[in-house]
Amino acid sequence: MSAETIAAGHRQKNRNRILKWGTGLLVTLVAWGIAYSQLVPFSEWVTSLLPVARDSHTGEAIAFFVYDVPKVLLLLALIVFVTGVLRSWFSPEKTRAILAGNREIIGYPLAALLGVLTPFCSCSSVPLFIGFVSAGIPLGVTFAFLIAGPLVGPVGLGLLFGLVGWQVALIYLVFGFTIATVAGWVMGRMGLERYLQDWVRELNAGPVGDVSDETFDIVDRLQVGVDQVRDIVGKVWIWVVIGIAIGALIHGYVPEAMMLRIMGGDAWWSVPAAVVVGIPMYTNAAGAIPVVEALLGKGAALGTTLAFMMSVIALSLPEMIILKQVLTYRLIAIFVAVVASGILATGFLFNAIL
Repeated sequence: MSAETIAAGHRQKNRNRILKWGTGLLVTLVAWGIAYSQLVPFSEWVTSLLPVARDSHTGEAIAFFVYDVPKVLLLLALIVFVTGVLRSWFSPEKTRAILAGNREIIGYPLAALLGVLTPFCSCSSVPLFIGFVSAGIPLGVTFAFLIAGPLVGPVGLGLLFGLVGWQVALIYLVFGFTIATVAGWVMGRMGLERYLQDWVRELNAGPVGDVSDETFDIVDRLQVGVDQVRDIVGKVWIWVVIGIAIGALIHGYVPEAMMLRIMGGDAWWSVPAAVVVGIPMYTNAAGAIPVVEALLGKGAALGTTLAFMMSVIALSLPEMIILKQVLTYRLIAIFVAVVASGILATGFLFNAIL
């Protein structure tokens, strides 16, 4: 058999391999899109099968859980796959080099802007955060996104505009964007990478795949993405389920009367109390707006109410439970302290000027 015949056979084998992977990828993406588009009707259908009223506390909690768990897992799988494929071209070292120096400074507001444009709640933002971290993007830049995503997303801004007008919504946007950018920059300057979980540091330090970069073809890169999904999703999926289960219970049983008692007055401690009360809770901006409306209607100060809203959607307990698989307790504590400080400043300032 001639060398030319052998080479032709190898080329045909590679074409068949690429066709097989391409077809599988297309089918998987179509199935992913269909599954994601049917999450709401699926959650409603599952809830309707159970012997509970849909508008009861239990019904709300079940529908929330059945919707949010597959949503976050679907997002996690897709984002980790994409970042895994990209990582086969851009190692963590290359990524950090691209974002070094002045370009890293630009990265903070750009990451915050991406968060503003992304309609995700805090738990839904975590998959992209994990993808950023595993790709070697500087930790402070990833935190700028993680904070801005749920805090000043388009859904919450739109609802806030309808509730209190464009002036307050604009001020909220400016302060939320500033908190995300400054908090990301502060955390970036603190050199916190050593407080990542060991497996994340090993992922960033290790080689990408078993084949050198020069010999990678597209199928090898797709395989890297699949391996990343298997590895990362396999480590965090149970904590996604646990975190959202806790969030669903809180979402279904929001103690609105207690919150009104705490935040209905003008005492100086109402702003920190609002933050403390908001952190254990979990909802997205759309779910927080009705509570904000009720609080304002009962006489709560605007700054206090917005501080509560910010803490609920940017520092939720379920989000922390999921992040625990990527960050150590010390880094989570630093994250909460930095963001809470920005929220407190915003609450006090709004109360002072409005």
